Amino acid sequence: MSAEKRWYVVHTYSGYEKKVEANLKKRVESMGMQDKIFRIVVPVEEMREIKDGKAKTVQRKVFPGYVLVEMVMTDDSWYVVRNTPGVTGFVGSTGAGSKPVPLLPEEAERILRSMGMAEARPRLEVAVGDRVRVREGPFFDLIGRVEAVDADRGKVVVLIDLFGRETPVECDGAHVERV
Repeated sequence: MSAEKRWYVVHTYSGYEKKVEANLKKRVESMGMQDKIFRIVVPVEEMREIKDGKAKTVQRKVFPGYVLVEMVMTDDSWYVVRNTPGVTGFVGSTGAGSKPVPLLPEEAERILRSMGMAEARPRLEVAVGDRVRVREGPFFDLIGRVEAVDADRGKVVVLIDLFGRETPVECDGAHVERV
């Protein structure tokens, strides 16, 4: 069991995606699972449709019969989602009672970005060994050396001289600039 929140795909009866979303949100609230089940999304895209000579914007389901759920996979969270009315199962389960396989982070991000729900990660302009100045936060205007870069999270670890010691400090990549 992973203690990491990941995106999972839930199969529903076709046409019941919004109902499953609403039911699952109610169950999460009533069963106190807010610390395990976070976001429930029905992937939709907006399209312009012309009907009777009039253009209007409509939402079309990208994956009819499927709902995305961001959650920490535990026995309890799996049970809550699996037993929600309208849910027929998880995509990626290998058999009865088996835990499903989560979406790859880049797959989930691509789907969310297409819906305008994922923030674009800033490209980090620094590399290990670069001298940088912290532009925001409690270490504002201090200069240090980049020890590590985590591009996936948009974070950098900077070694800053505090009280005569090099101290590693994690900063948002957007909050540091090369000097």
